[in-house]
Amino acid sequence: MALVVMKFGGSSVKTPEHIKRVADIIIGKYRQKNRIVVVVSAPGDTTDELIEMAQQISKNPDEREMDMLLATGEQISIALLAMALKARRVAAISFTGPQAGIFADSSYTKARITRIVPTRIVEALKKNMIVVVAGFQGINPRQEITTLGRGGSDLTAVALAAALKADICEIYTDVDGVYTTDPRLIPQARKIAEISYDEMLEMAGSGAQVMQSRSIEVAKKFGVVIEVKNTFHPEKSGTIIKQEVRKMEEVVVSGVTFDKNQAKLSVIDVPDRPGVAAKIFGMLGKNNINVDMIIQSAARQNYNDISFTVAKTDLAKTLRVLRRAKPLVGASDIISKDNIAKVSIVGVGMRSHSGIAARMFGALARENINIEMIATSEIKISCVIAARDLHRAVQVLHEEFGLDKGTKQ
Repeated sequence: MALVVMKFGGSSVKTPEHIKRVADIIIGKYRQKNRIVVVVSAPGDTTDELIEMAQQISKNPDEREMDMLLATGEQISIALLAMALKARRVAAISFTGPQAGIFADSSYTKARITRIVPTRIVEALKKNMIVVVAGFQGINPRQEITTLGRGGSDLTAVALAAALKADICEIYTDVDGVYTTDPRLIPQARKIAEISYDEMLEMAGSGAQVMQSRSIEVAKKFGVVIEVKNTFHPEKSGTIIKQEVRKMEEVVVSGVTFDKNQAKLSVIDVPDRPGVAAKIFGMLGKNNINVDMIIQSAARQNYNDISFTVAKTDLAKTLRVLRRAKPLVGASDIISKDNIAKVSIVGVGMRSHSGIAARMFGALARENINIEMIATSEIKISCVIAARDLHRAVQVLHEEFGLDKGTKQ
């Protein structure tokens, strides 16, 4: 019997009718002689609604209490889904993250899984039960519930698939799979049949919201094969995310991604001496602020500027840290900007093809789109641009690399 981990996002379980539909999909898979572990997110917009409620109480709510609050969303889903399965005379049991044996570190709201001891899951599977697990949550060393960051249910599903040595991890969402770009923005976007872990990791990290980037890191480390499928059309094949194979290099650019949740900060007139950057980014790290792109200007009269980007949701927190750092490093000013966006092209074929950056920059220049920052990796090029130019930038890059036609690049 194959072991299948199935994960359903918030849009898949947002109403009782949706939950009944999900139960039917699960039972269909179960009756094909599979052992089933299901991971679910909170219903619909429940997490956003809980965050909004918390901010009505406090502009800076305590992070421990936020985890206590947000973890309740997934518990609604697991209980209702288990009820739906049992109503159809199928043996099922629901577990919270701690009950499922998911242990995490002490970083509230952004915890990392440290280990999984799935004793109760294994026992239930031996009894031929369908196991329903709350995504997004675990238990920390203080025996307190904590959450794994936005999109954390993906991480729960992939980590459980790794721990249980599942045959496949199916991620059900409201789209047919991974696309060359967001089809809601570019109707000509095409579904990708297969994509490598590295490409998916870069796409997730640069704005594609189909999968959480940390979940792809775990999948790559443990070789978990993932299929992204549509809850509302489960009969359709989705996108397989797996180890890179040779033929993937034939496609230069696999996708264009974007991220509107970006803010740019600049620390002005920083003394040009060793240890200054380490002090700035050390303070940000201690406050669990993830930094994306970093640029340091050339020194002028023994001073330079350091610019970097963070998630827009971290802007206020970052400014507080930088204001404390400013006198410690001798900077003259802190400047912030939140009307920006990041656009990226991703593809394993970029390793073996030259001139890709020139084509990207040329395409943006023809549209008179100014580039404020540039960052590259082996298979990705990212540019920070004005938010008002984002739609045009995605469209022109999608066309430049033939992604709307599926042609050779």
